[in-house]
Amino acid sequence: MSTDSLAGLTLPGDRNTRPFLEVKDLTVRFETDDGVVQAVSRSSFSVERGKTLGIVGESGSGKSVTSLAVLGLHRTRSNAKVDGQVWLDDQELVTATDEQVRQLRGGKMAMIFQDPLSAMHPYFTVGAQIVEAYRVHNPKASKKEARERTIDMLTRVGIPQPEKRFSDYGHQFSGGMRQRAMIAMALVNDPKLLIADEPTTALDVTVQAQILDLIRDLQEEFGSAVIMITHDLGVVAELADDVLVMYGGKIIERGPAADVFHSPQHPYTWGLLGSMPRLDRDVRERLNPIKGSPPSLINLPSGCAFHPRCPYAGRNGERSFTDVPELRGGVHAVACHLPAEDRRQIFTQEVAPNL
Repeated sequence: MSTDSLAGLTLPGDRNTRPFLEVKDLTVRFETDDGVVQAVSRSSFSVERGKTLGIVGESGSGKSVTSLAVLGLHRTRSNAKVDGQVWLDDQELVTATDEQVRQLRGGKMAMIFQDPLSAMHPYFTVGAQIVEAYRVHNPKASKKEARERTIDMLTRVGIPQPEKRFSDYGHQFSGGMRQRAMIAMALVNDPKLLIADEPTTALDVTVQAQILDLIRDLQEEFGSAVIMITHDLGVVAELADDVLVMYGGKIIERGPAADVFHSPQHPYTWGLLGSMPRLDRDVRERLNPIKGSPPSLINLPSGCAFHPRCPYAGRNGERSFTDVPELRGGVHAVACHLPAEDRRQIFTQEVAPNL
């Protein structure tokens, strides 16, 4: 993943060194009767081929809105306003036409949705839907070729008796099998960018592990760039090379997964890690949830959006209450008013012993 300095990002025309996916200053707003929802604000990140980026945060932090913006799925909403740049290889998507984005979506980039039962059409068989996804991007393929490709993908994602299950409907599959079918649909056109939005939600832990192993194996086979969106830090620790932590529509910490997990810099990240269950702890110990609730994206708190919930907000004068912190740093960047030395001391003495 690139550094946080936009000045260091490569020029749009340089295809040799630019990351496969590069997002610059992405902002997404929604006009509502209650006011403007600032869902994502000036987010910048990148993903290389063969690498996995984990995006974490509580519900309403902007994770899914970011992924939908990359895929151009906000275009159907008349109240949505998307600004910034999204470069997928040599194509800028925010200014691209609807037809150009449709050609890329499902072909060069694809998404595994959180709820496969809702994402699948109830009136068509699973096989027919995957066949359609394939033939849209391969119009010269015959029905027989598309069927063979679909059965091959169902086999590769571990669905037993794929010839028989080809003719079944989504409701006839178990939760884990539906998710596998969604992965088959997403990968049927060999996409170079795969976005997985909470792919293991509502699955039991055994099936979760199988799905994560499957995504990792298929990524190695196809060489895809993967964005994993989740609130589960265990999933991120399992798969991600780099991590974005989002809060209130902003990226507040970004860096290599090992650095974010072993040397987190933002108090919000400390809170997320502290609220994780640990296998090496006594089961009688209570988790330490972050106090308070995520902010309204219509009426964000002044200054640092996390300050109403941050136990350290008063340690830097009034800056946390008045000034919005910028994302600063090198490979491991953080948006926090606390000086780096203070953060290191707090983490070492107060936070780390309880993680």
